[in-house]
Amino acid sequence: MRNRLTLAAVLAAGVLALTAGSATAAGTAAPSGSSGQACGEVRLTGSLPAPPAGMAVRQQVTIGADCSPRLGEVRLVPIAGTPATAAAAAPAAAGTARQFKSWNEMYDCCNIRMTGLYTSSQWTTDGGRITTAATEVTQAWNREPWNAGWSLKSATKNTDCAADCAVSRTEAHADFTYKGIFDVSGKTYANTHHSSVDLNADGSATCRFDVSLRNTFIGWNWQRGCQ
Repeated sequence: MRNRLTLAAVLAAGVLALTAGSATAAGTAAPSGSSGQACGEVRLTGSLPAPPAGMAVRQQVTIGADCSPRLGEVRLVPIAGTPATAAAAAPAAAGTARQFKSWNEMYDCCNIRMTGLYTSSQWTTDGGRITTAATEVTQAWNREPWNAGWSLKSATKNTDCAADCAVSRTEAHADFTYKGIFDVSGKTYANTHHSSVDLNADGSATCRFDVSLRNTFIGWNWQRGCQ
């Protein structure tokens, strides 16, 4: 219990930079379930360390009533189907494969996921080095009827080291555009996601997230985490 509380305090102390643009966007249609007030451009960034085995760490940032981002608490939650004792398990032996996943998602105020960027990593260590490392990257976006909604414009992935590494870092990037019922021009909304994952030779990992939004509304929320 003491270890869990200590980790929670460390997570809560993490830095999250928040910048918001103009709170007005004339002529912008309000997405379903929004309050109708546009909040302009917003950029959010922050990082999270890997949680203990058997646990996931999650955080939500919500666009508040004054159009300012509201930082939610960092939460440690058990992974479904994982025994509670796994959180206190000893570190894996050398040569044992580690796994690490992260998510970087934007939701509207009806909790419909608009866009998302995901990583799934696996690596092994021995002798204070990473012997092998691999990170897969996927994206998700919400479509509407009649071939409309969010679309993936571009996506990139770069891993700097995959074998005999002190650290293996993967940078993942995805640009999304929107053309649909709330904007037929395709010029009003755009979400850009960036995730950076560091896999370390001691078996630990960290992840950093960024999201840039061309236009937002009250109630939109950024959900990010790792396990």
